[in-house]
Amino acid sequence: MSIKTEKRIRRHKKMRINMHGTKDRPRLFVFRSNQHIYAQLVNDDSEKILASVSDKDLKAKKGNKSELSKQVGMLIAEKAKESKIEKVIFDRGGNLFHGRVKSLADGAREGGLQF
Repeated sequence: MSIKTEKRIRRHKKMRINMHGTKDRPRLFVFRSNQHIYAQLVNDDSEKILASVSDKDLKAKKGNKSELSKQVGMLIAEKAKESKIEKVIFDRGGNLFHGRVKSLADGAREGGLQF
């Protein structure tokens, strides 16, 4: 494994100690690969995924990766509202909070999610 990946995993393990998603306030987990970005709403009590979205699900794939990430954030917020979820715990997956991860968070906030 590369040093970069090991650092990300170490950060994620430290963050996950204090994070626990529930039915009322699930965990919004973000996974970022080189080409795509994924977001999931996870209930850790029952270990179930409540909603899942990626940039592959978008109909209009126009713009750069950050713009697509913002659209993914808005889409996950829309799915959360359908499930009557307003508050979430943001889990950035050990990634630094800038770039595509920040764009996704901004899109989710614009969509109406609170975290």
